[in-house]
Amino acid sequence: MKRTFFLFLIFLWPMQASATTAHDLAALKPPELSARQASDREAVLRYRNGLREVISYVSSQPQVFPPASTKKHRLLSQEEREAVRQLWARTMDYYLALDSIAHLHADFHKLSGSEARATSFRLRYAAFLAQYRSALEFIAAARHEPGLDILLNEPMPALGIPAGSYDRFKFRFLNVARATEYTANEVLRQHYRKGDASLGAALVEDAKAVMHIGQGHGQLMTLVNAGDIVRKGSEEALFPVQAGVAEWMGDTKVYRVEKSLISAAQIAELPKRLEPGDILLERREWYVSNVGLPGYWPHAALYIGSPEERASYFGTPEVREWVKRQGEASGNFEQLLQRRYAKAQEEGARLQHGHPYRVIEAISEGVSFTTIEHSADADALAVLRPRLNRVEKALAVLRAYGYIGRPYDFNFDFRSDASLVCSELIYKVYEPLAGMKGLQLPVNKILGRLTSGPNDYAEQFDLQFGAPEQQSDLVVFLDGNESGKHAIEATLEEFRRSWKRPKWHILTQPKSASTKP
Repeated sequence: MKRTFFLFLIFLWPMQASATTAHDLAALKPPELSARQASDREAVLRYRNGLREVISYVSSQPQVFPPASTKKHRLLSQEEREAVRQLWARTMDYYLALDSIAHLHADFHKLSGSEARATSFRLRYAAFLAQYRSALEFIAAARHEPGLDILLNEPMPALGIPAGSYDRFKFRFLNVARATEYTANEVLRQHYRKGDASLGAALVEDAKAVMHIGQGHGQLMTLVNAGDIVRKGSEEALFPVQAGVAEWMGDTKVYRVEKSLISAAQIAELPKRLEPGDILLERREWYVSNVGLPGYWPHAALYIGSPEERASYFGTPEVREWVKRQGEASGNFEQLLQRRYAKAQEEGARLQHGHPYRVIEAISEGVSFTTIEHSADADALAVLRPRLNRVEKALAVLRAYGYIGRPYDFNFDFRSDASLVCSELIYKVYEPLAGMKGLQLPVNKILGRLTSGPNDYAEQFDLQFGAPEQQSDLVVFLDGNESGKHAIEATLEEFRRSWKRPKWHILTQPKSASTKP
């Protein structure tokens, strides 16, 4: 009987899955498939951890997410409403990303080799469980505050989410079909026991959590939600984001691996236009680290130039006098770097694949040097030039050298200098100092933590443009076009609008750009 039921599930699976992937995993060569599965394993675990952080934050905010019904209702403050919007946008970001992985591995049964099939099944199921568990927990936490239902159903243009997203979210997960899918997956999991062991703990933990919720208030929430949906007239159980987005994302991940839209020729021209102290805003589509970060621009870096570029740029009398006041009698800025940070200066003088280091950035491996050839190998790039004198830019570069080697701040805690994220590096090297103007960069609170993001810098540029408080100028904006497979040099006006773009802007782009690269 068990074998018959299992065969029935395998037969049924293609009908349960979404549309067949345009770029079938079965067509990949074994090394390519293994690399794809390894990448998706990292992504699933990262996105799951992001959702766990969301639920943890929800649990820490009983004034917004009350644990029980109360007759004393109050209006949420503006700060609380904004925090909920940010939380929901971040949650939807994780769900869309997990959907793309689940879609990509939907046809796991077509793969050759039992290990490959088991790994793809477990990836798909891990994505499903991370979503299902978090959805049940989030909905349970929000059900006692009526104002949340209204707030979460507001449209969210930054993610392309229309009005009514929370109703659709509840319809998707408080649904008998989801419980049926969970049961079927649990049966299949017993068959595909051999596979990626790193997902095992997450699968077991999430499956137990779903079972526990289902035995408690899960069934009641499902019944109540069904009634609400009928009363509100919803006719379809759509995911809040545009139909087909997850499928398209999953397909694109396969055919555009390590291929950026900005060309090598465009990158080669950049050093001629950039100056030490310039701020790079970068976007790479399909990067695991993008998900959960707010806004269109997820990464920032500092352009420091090559040693020769710095020697020329910082060779002015004003900078030389400042260097002398820092204790370097020669007035040579490179010698000051050597005096203060000898190890970093030695490392920064090396070549990487024949190219000099011209950029300092904070990435998952920590604060480090990189080449412009590597840093600008992206899908979109904007360069902002602070309206500061060369002495202040020299100070920013000097500060950046002091951060070399510090770890990446995975906790996104601006209060500590022990570790940094990419935008935190920019914030701190340009932080105003006595006698130094610096940059007044924006700071926001996300999930209870103070942060300052690259998209905030683009927004600030737009809001300050043309006003006395404008702090920087646009040097160049290379804007990627997914369908055209290239990047164009876009206008100032387009950059000013870029911070408003949905996270998945490429889905709403014109099929081809109007200007050639």
